[in-house]
Amino acid sequence: MDTHLKRFLEEKLTFRDSGGASKVMVLSEAVRLFVRPQMSIQFGNGMTTPTAIFFEIARQFWGKNPGFTIIGISGSVYNIALFVHGKLCNKIIAAFTGDGYPFPAPNPILARALREGTVFLENWTQLTIVLRFMAGALGVPFFPTKSIRGSSMELDNKDSFCQIPNPFAEGESASVVKAYNPDIAIAHGWAADQDGNTIMSAPYSGNHFGALAAKEGVIVTVEKIVDADFIRRHAHMTRLPGYIVKAVCPAPMGGHPMGIHALGVSELEGYGEDEEWIIEARKAARNSDEYQAWVEKWVLGCKNHEDFLSRLGQQRIWHLKGKIQNDSWISELSVLAGRLPSPQESTSAERLVSASSNKIMEIVKIKNYRLALCGIGVSNLAAWLAYYKLRREEYLLELVAEIGYYGYSPQPSDPYVFNLRNIPSCKMISDIFTSLGIIMGGSQTSSIGVIGAGQVDRWGNVNTTRLSETGPFLVGSGGANDVASSATETVVTLEQNKNRFVEKVAYITSPGVRVTTVISQLGILEKEAGNNELALTGYFPVTPSASEEECVRSIQEQCGWKLKVKSKLQILSLPSAEELKLMRCFDPKRFFLRGDESQR
Repeated sequence: MDTHLKRFLEEKLTFRDSGGASKVMVLSEAVRLFVRPQMSIQFGNGMTTPTAIFFEIARQFWGKNPGFTIIGISGSVYNIALFVHGKLCNKIIAAFTGDGYPFPAPNPILARALREGTVFLENWTQLTIVLRFMAGALGVPFFPTKSIRGSSMELDNKDSFCQIPNPFAEGESASVVKAYNPDIAIAHGWAADQDGNTIMSAPYSGNHFGALAAKEGVIVTVEKIVDADFIRRHAHMTRLPGYIVKAVCPAPMGGHPMGIHALGVSELEGYGEDEEWIIEARKAARNSDEYQAWVEKWVLGCKNHEDFLSRLGQQRIWHLKGKIQNDSWISELSVLAGRLPSPQESTSAERLVSASSNKIMEIVKIKNYRLALCGIGVSNLAAWLAYYKLRREEYLLELVAEIGYYGYSPQPSDPYVFNLRNIPSCKMISDIFTSLGIIMGGSQTSSIGVIGAGQVDRWGNVNTTRLSETGPFLVGSGGANDVASSATETVVTLEQNKNRFVEKVAYITSPGVRVTTVISQLGILEKEAGNNELALTGYFPVTPSASEEECVRSIQEQCGWKLKVKSKLQILSLPSAEELKLMRCFDPKRFFLRGDESQR
């Protein structure tokens, strides 16, 4: 190149990377500047919860009744329950509002507040919340969806969900959800430069749509502040563009107690979930005074995030950083191996997992399904067992997890469906929109969903929201409604008793139209061709010598409606010793398998 031309271009094309003031500031200042009473605050941008921001907002607004609206994919004991207990919010918009890790259960604080009417809960599904943010970010009034139609949420959310005529097909209708634009968003990312360009950790769960929809932008905490060259080298991981970011706040381990995976980026360190810390919080939440003491210790008693980390302790932090290593399950399982042989006989939960696993295999092979998404608990344990059996038979089934896992192989030791150590085995990592909206429910899908339930009725309708109109709140839909509304076929797993197998569910969280099979510890119910009602097709013997009539009568006694019974019933086999050993390797602490050794 001509020397004069080269110098000319160097002069004209050279500039400083940051043309404005740095957005890096301490977290307390960011909250003071950008969070105001009555705001709607969105979270769930990426998998990692911005716990450090939640705690700082709580410190600054505790006792001031700021009247926040909190909106996100899911909440738990250390964020939404904290805000409810502290009277920081009067409305929650979410898909799953309970305690999820290491096993799902209703949160006592939220359940009490809903019963007393001190907070209002608006129920959605994981996908529909994301779609509302997408519409808000696009600046369009609504977004089409397959979810919610036929469920109780359709009536609950009639102001933001409706069916409209399909303008491209006469006589057809389409379901749409209304756009939502929160006031401000909060997020925790891997790294950001001083302009706010932020790398998020995968999988992306709700992704960046809520932040992009937020009227006043997003406050970000990050593990590390980096330069613009680092951002450019990892631009494929950048999810929050600097123009929407109000503040960047350094907060190492700001996503604790949940983990974050580095995915091979050598400059960054990951850490695993803090199971002990979460269980401590969940136990405290059973009693208001004990939970207040927990809040004083971990939130109000810490001046800032650095003080919180000091209280957490370096030894615990090192342990969590070691826990994220891909092979850490080996040492964990070695410690717990002595539990595996006990009890010698299978528990009711283990019979349920075994029967479900075998039935899933049968359905998958007969109908040639290629994709399976499973819910938390016995559902995912059954699907995991079926997956490994099918793969050993060289049947190509891919597992999907709603927050963005595709093609993963679950590792032993931790039965949590979103176990971070499963990430390196993924063949693709995406978000809720891709997993639930396209992979499991799109035009090319060939999929089976496996979900749990609080209750099920004779038509296969599933309830995970309320056991009665005035009864306690459970956890909500999560992604179950999205799966049941659009997967090719859905299987439901739950332990059977008269309170769970009911004539008609009080609340339809997931409609039973695509539910073909319900499996319990007692037997299998299926919808036969041309019939929308479940009928008994198989059973476990009550005792080795029990007659078929006795077994059917025992199942009927634990069912809230008059069961239809197939003329020829399958006798289900008890799990083999090898099968028990494998499922117990996935759940050595028996969070889901229960029995005498359960820590639950």
